[in-house]
Amino acid sequence: MVSDRNPCLITGLSYYTYTGYLFELILEFETLGAVRKHLLTLSPEKAVSHLHLKEFHWEEWGVGVYPEASELFISRDGGNKKYASVLAPGQHEGLGKACDEGISSWGWNLSGQHSTYHALFPRAWTIYDGEPDPDLKVSCRQISPFIPHNYKDTSLPTAVFVYTLVNTGKERAKVSLLLTWVVSSFLGPDLFNIVFNFTRSIKGVVLAFSVINGNPPVTFAIAASETQNVNVTVLPCFGLAEGRSVTAREMWGKMMQDGQFDHENFNRGPSMPSSPGETLCAAVSASGWVEPHGRCTISFSLAWSSPKIKFLKGSSYHRRYTKFYGTSERAALNLAHDALTNYKRWEEEIEKWQSPILNDEGLPEWYKFTLFNELYFLVAGGTVWIDSSLPSPNVKNDQELPTNVESVDVKVTEAKVNSEHSTFVEHSTTSGCNGSTGVPLKNNSDSGTPQNKGSSNHLSHHFKWQDQLDDRDDVGRFLYLEGVEYIMWCTYDVHFYASFALLELFPKIELNIQRDFAKAVLSEDGRKVKFLAEGNYGIRKVRGAVPHDLGTHDPWNEMNAYNIHDTSKWKDLNPKFVLQVYRDFAATGDMSFGVDVWPAVCTAMEYMEQFDRDDDGLIENDGFPDQTYDTWTVHGVSAYCGCLWLAALQAAAAMAEQIGDKFFAETCKTKFFTAKSAFEKKLWNGSYFNYDSGSSRNSKSIQVDQLAGQWYTASSGLAPLFDEFKTRSALQKIYDFNVMKVKGGRMGAVNGMHPNGKVDETCMQSREIWTGVTYAVAANMILAGMEKEAFTTAEGIFTAGWSEEGFGYWFQTPEAWTTDGHFRSLIYMRPLAIWGMQWALSIPKAILEAPKINMMDRILISPATFSLSLTGNGVRKIANKAKCFGNSVLQCSC
Repeated sequence: MVSDRNPCLITGLSYYTYTGYLFELILEFETLGAVRKHLLTLSPEKAVSHLHLKEFHWEEWGVGVYPEASELFISRDGGNKKYASVLAPGQHEGLGKACDEGISSWGWNLSGQHSTYHALFPRAWTIYDGEPDPDLKVSCRQISPFIPHNYKDTSLPTAVFVYTLVNTGKERAKVSLLLTWVVSSFLGPDLFNIVFNFTRSIKGVVLAFSVINGNPPVTFAIAASETQNVNVTVLPCFGLAEGRSVTAREMWGKMMQDGQFDHENFNRGPSMPSSPGETLCAAVSASGWVEPHGRCTISFSLAWSSPKIKFLKGSSYHRRYTKFYGTSERAALNLAHDALTNYKRWEEEIEKWQSPILNDEGLPEWYKFTLFNELYFLVAGGTVWIDSSLPSPNVKNDQELPTNVESVDVKVTEAKVNSEHSTFVEHSTTSGCNGSTGVPLKNNSDSGTPQNKGSSNHLSHHFKWQDQLDDRDDVGRFLYLEGVEYIMWCTYDVHFYASFALLELFPKIELNIQRDFAKAVLSEDGRKVKFLAEGNYGIRKVRGAVPHDLGTHDPWNEMNAYNIHDTSKWKDLNPKFVLQVYRDFAATGDMSFGVDVWPAVCTAMEYMEQFDRDDDGLIENDGFPDQTYDTWTVHGVSAYCGCLWLAALQAAAAMAEQIGDKFFAETCKTKFFTAKSAFEKKLWNGSYFNYDSGSSRNSKSIQVDQLAGQWYTASSGLAPLFDEFKTRSALQKIYDFNVMKVKGGRMGAVNGMHPNGKVDETCMQSREIWTGVTYAVAANMILAGMEKEAFTTAEGIFTAGWSEEGFGYWFQTPEAWTTDGHFRSLIYMRPLAIWGMQWALSIPKAILEAPKINMMDRILISPATFSLSLTGNGVRKIANKAKCFGNSVLQCSC
């Protein structure tokens, strides 16, 4: 780890294919490019620290220094006073000797003592206050189009750098800013650069090449805006060593002498293609005069285009932005142009979004900027956003099928709603390894009414899903990793915590993720898998079980990449699915979504009945780590999974009433009361709920996440699971013990604490502080009217992770750390749960006004129908008329 507050220009790790761990070398950076597409991240020194262009493979640039940087040149007094420096502090030892022809010959004259960096995602500012020129103040704003509810601009792989120059001296100054960029030879040979003069006001260079090994091509563009006072020139090509017509040393000398490049460069054609091992660079210069006590603004843009995503097993898709910019090499040029044209609007929209929170005097300052900065993960978390559910044209899945797989069966069973007769219709097909799988297609028409489209035999081996959506509502499909070390897409037990961010900011994306999991619930993949922890075998995906993740090397088609435990036996995934679906259903009022996923909700609830071993309505854990705490063993009834199950019963009942399935609603209500009684009897000890009902030495531990189900219940506008005394008592116990007994509350909430005030050392996870879970319990406290305790609890994560006195985990918040500061899994999904706090502080109107379910108003159900299982052959009648739900897209006259 680099612990220096001013880390040197390091550009990550060498070429890397997700087979090991990624240890971050940069502690400070701002992500560029909105929600991805692909990713670039910059250190405060404006050096590229990460480059992520392709999925599986993920390129991390080799340790070293590259000229993706900004440089400043100032001339005063007719050229008698000159200042020049790369806008980065110090000179890294890896630069080489100053006599080299490379960038070691540049001026590295910034000390950093008078420069400050500020981040408020998706924006950042760097202030150079009097260095290198003591009479010039320079500020750089960087803007990425991350704009809530804007599903077009947010997908664009581009960023803008706006420099404001203020001359505090008595002499006018000629100031030139330089943006340099490099394409590394490791991406492939035949690199070439092209100058473009898009309009009179926007000029730049395109860096294009074809990536080796059949991977998709990548194109970069750098550009600047020319104004009446700003002159833009370009250097289309220079090299880092002798052999090119212009070297890095010669480029620097030209700028020192003239402050600009030759205008004849605009007449050049494409550069000569690079040779193997050669690195090509390009530069854009923007220069202008700044009068004494005057100011000048200079704007640059950076764009990059890699239109196809190709996964390791061959599936290929077009990225979301190609819907608007196409797939040609010109896309990067157009993106760079449009960024310079639109960035002011983007800034206005970002400020409009952030201002109400930033101006809220009732919120702590640390919370305001941590709330926004934790959103970095939606860009940095390996995010994939594709244009549609269809593979890109002319791309075949050329991965050979495994030859050592026994009993390969892929079964897709999808329940359907026939709107005309108001019944569920189930379609089931089974295929062997070499057969075809018929997959029903779902069509959501303009009215939102589902239509049964039958089946289509368009696949072999894998089950692939298509949603024919109205073009206005088609926001593509979305993936993000559990973390850069845990390389599984959309890990669902973790998304449970993180999903508040997407629901709040990009609800259509969140609904599509839930649709993907709803379809997965109804599917089965019979290929055998060995589970590492127990050493036993099972099948990859069991019908009715919510998958742990959407896969790794072929997402959507080959799920459950996680193979430590058999997650079909986990007790938290199915309840979490029901809770997320209901919350999203209630928050959006989208009845079409509710009807789409309802069969999966029923199936997920039905599946869990097998874990009620004693017919008390309550599920039991099975003596292994069968939930998101996957090293922490649970015996019998557990506070975590039991509470989730109670909440899921109530949510399923509420949703059933809105959908019109009265029978299912009453069944869930009845089971809820039986289960609640058993839960309280077995776990409540007078002040909190015991960890589990077993007899192990940690069974009475205070688990920080014991009320996760209540958190979702309150967040969804449902009635409390327990009386107010029990909820507040348990949360107060967590605050007093798990929070305040650990470094005085300055590190967050430890997962497990013994009643005697000692940390539960049962396993790695019991003694860890989980950043996202701390945010989640803080949200729960807010909902319970304990705001003071909530902010003190969450502030521990800020203090340890983001503050100057902490461990320096900014923009790479880990999953966990221990009380002595050791971290696990940097750049992790779960800390997005801080948006659960914001959700709790401002419950959406749709939640507050959603129809309420009266759990006490229930009918008696005979024991014969007490089960949640579908009757007979799996077909259930639904009421002829569904109750109107808020602003539902369905029209009804009830």
